[in-house]
Amino acid sequence: MDGGGRFPEPLTDAGYAGEEAGMTVPQAGTAPARGGPARDARLGDLRLSESRLARVLPRFLRPRRASVAVPIERRMPRHLGMGLAFGFFGLVAAAGFVSGGGYAEVSARYGTPFDMAARALGFGLDKVTITGLVQLRSAEILKAAGIDQRNSLPFLSVVDVRDRLSTVPLIGAVSVRKIYPRELLVTLTEREPSALWQRNGEIAVIAADGTVIDQMRDGRFADLPLVVGDEANLRTKEYLALLEAAGPLRERIRAGTLVSGRRWTLKLDGIDVRLPEAGARDAVTRLVKLEAESSLLEKDIIAVDLRLPDRVVVRLTEEGAAARLEAQKKQKKPKGTET
Repeated sequence: MDGGGRFPEPLTDAGYAGEEAGMTVPQAGTAPARGGPARDARLGDLRLSESRLARVLPRFLRPRRASVAVPIERRMPRHLGMGLAFGFFGLVAAAGFVSGGGYAEVSARYGTPFDMAARALGFGLDKVTITGLVQLRSAEILKAAGIDQRNSLPFLSVVDVRDRLSTVPLIGAVSVRKIYPRELLVTLTEREPSALWQRNGEIAVIAADGTVIDQMRDGRFADLPLVVGDEANLRTKEYLALLEAAGPLRERIRAGTLVSGRRWTLKLDGIDVRLPEAGARDAVTRLVKLEAESSLLEKDIIAVDLRLPDRVVVRLTEEGAAARLEAQKKQKKPKGTET
């Protein structure tokens, strides 16, 4: 019997066993503790179901396990802040170098940084081999291609070089190939110049079909035949045929002028030879025969008109005309009588 007048509840055998084993007996009215074999069994069934779903479902539908949160200071690499600071100041310095013109000056003198690095590694452009040159010169090809000692082979675009060379009028076809470690091979085919064409005071080099190849810049093409006048370039083959018919007189013919797009006038050492619109080649053959028989072109004449098939009309120089007039006067003067 306790102090409240109540007898204590009798202890059962299970209670004694629990106390003897050192176990805590839950008090009445408290919830039972979580865990135990039943909970472990349920977790095992759940994991088994997840593994089966992982094998059946697509990857993006599979259940994911919650990741363990790691403090951000442990995930950040060491010295990240210092690296970001140095990177920021480096970008500012690079921007100032570019905007101030320093980069452009260095690139103009030594090439791009990539080219400088490639040259340092032994891939500079030390040799350029050019084949197919006839009228062009190596210096002209290098200048047109934009190639110099600043270039490096790995960072040189063969497509750009080929496109730049294709704009040269005298080049008909071109190919460019790299030969590592330090050589560039340029193979080109030049257009064949056939004549010179003068129009509006300018002289151009043209092909046999009349295509303008280039402007007359120096004396390389001075020995080519010269045609003058509008659309004379389109009739170059006719003029070349006349030169062929001229035979021994060809070296004396300086140019051929196309008059009104219809007929040719040949320029010979200060003498104009007017040819007919039709039968011009036969007229030149007749001129060669006249020169051989009578040395017509050696006389004091400034023009020979061969447009009429049955006659030759010549125009004398002023001196020749005066001499001829004086000779005619002497022939007409009556003879005096002796007294």
